[in-house]
Amino acid sequence: MRKKRKIAVKPSLDEPKRHLRMVCLLSEEEQRIVDRYLEKYRITNKSRWFRETILMFIYKNMDEDYPTLFGEHDMRR
Repeated sequence: MRKKRKIAVKPSLDEPKRHLRMVCLLSEEEQRIVDRYLEKYRITNKSRWFRETILMFIYKNMDEDYPTLFGEHDMRR
């Protein structure tokens, strides 16, 4: 019998390495809410979920608050 060769997994080029850390503190109630949500939707990677949720919220707000040359009222005329 031959030994199985291990296949080296190359890091994904799509995702940059993360070197910076952000920390936030939660109350016990907030922690329970987050844990319940993660369990309900079977989310196993909590840090990725936090990162995607926060950034999605920020991108959405940035898109809505993007400065325009004319106001919304002027553009709808």
